[in-house]
Amino acid sequence: MTQEAHPLTPRTPATTDRLDDDDYPAYTMGRAAEMIGTTPGFLRAIGEARLITPLRSAGGHRRYSRYQLRVAARARELVDAGTPIEAACRIVILEDQLEEALRLNEELRKPPTA
Repeated sequence: MTQEAHPLTPRTPATTDRLDDDDYPAYTMGRAAEMIGTTPGFLRAIGEARLITPLRSAGGHRRYSRYQLRVAARARELVDAGTPIEAACRIVILEDQLEEALRLNEELRKPPTA
């Protein structure tokens, strides 16, 4: 007889790590589109524009991470405001690059620790 885990049993670290990982591809295309209020076609379009590259399940289905959903949601905001999709994708990429450059600049300005 197999013993089933009680619903309140603590999860294993590996499961918890995946749930906390912004890059873990946890969402199907349909669920991802629903979460950001768009269509699967929009997700395909921003994939074709190389804004995001979803991972594929063993069956070949697209899977999206929380980070990718945040990026897609930002692109959707720009498109909803009238920006063409290709331009919106480029803007999001540039915003991401700027944020990373500012973060690195801030790290370099910190005095070294002993």
